[in-house]
Amino acid sequence: MKSSTENSLYARRYQRYSWLVLAVNIAVILWGAFVRATGSGAGCGGNWPLCNGDVIPLSRTAETLIEYTHRITSGAALIVTLALVPLARRFPQRARVRKAALASGVFIIIEALIGAGLVLFDLVGGNTSSMRAFASAVHLSNTYLLVGAITLTAVWARTERDRYRPPGMGSWILIGLALIGMVAVGATGAITALGDTLFPAASLAAGITEELVPTSHFLVRLRVVHPVIAITLSTYLLFGLRLNWFADEIGQSGSRLRVLTVLIVLQLVAGAINVVLLAPIWMQILHLFIADMIWIVFILYLERRIYAASLPTNP
Repeated sequence: MKSSTENSLYARRYQRYSWLVLAVNIAVILWGAFVRATGSGAGCGGNWPLCNGDVIPLSRTAETLIEYTHRITSGAALIVTLALVPLARRFPQRARVRKAALASGVFIIIEALIGAGLVLFDLVGGNTSSMRAFASAVHLSNTYLLVGAITLTAVWARTERDRYRPPGMGSWILIGLALIGMVAVGATGAITALGDTLFPAASLAAGITEELVPTSHFLVRLRVVHPVIAITLSTYLLFGLRLNWFADEIGQSGSRLRVLTVLIVLQLVAGAINVVLLAPIWMQILHLFIADMIWIVFILYLERRIYAASLPTNP
């Protein structure tokens, strides 16, 4: 039987490894956005997991190298994420970290299958179908779930986190609305980014005009949906954070609250700049990165609030 000191040391190492896995996945997510923004998704043809029928592609075109790099890094992310599951077996049978690790493993497998499906069903490159838009939204939604699961895996590696007093129903409803809203913003953002890539606007005025024309492609007409939902959600989050909507009691999470508030405001500014500059690739990636950070910090904020509210109060 392992001593408490050995278990504590293993928990700290597992936690560090989990944060590393999260960083690897964020890097792969951002590179995937670069693949889509550069139109390199078809760089390896319709083959998967091979690239143009080869293990190592003979072609040296930019599109092939970009897509091949994404496949290699995605494979690495798959391996290191799946490793969380067996490594978590050192924790107690009912430890939350084991459940979060298992969820991370499930979501990374789904992520790989979606990526493979995009290639095998030719939902890459210049494909402008509604199926590609739907797949992009599902892909982003699963990505959020994956990132959230890995984040909780890292946090719950601390065994004291297994003691929770669930928040009241009112808080759960408000939390659920926030989480669903964030996934919806991400999904519509993926569709908008796809539209910006496939149908780039010549100017800001031209882009706005195209969105209002009934005969425009649906990806162009849907571009207005994302900013509307994003602004609505940001307002909801900012008010909710300030009015303490997401927990029954005030916990020690002031730093997370400040960081989250700054990130939300920064994201609104980044979104506006992205629109004005007609969605340059670097801005799309920065916009996605901030969105990922908001998602991660919000989960950390909620977890800390719920845990703090579960602690016994001093008389």
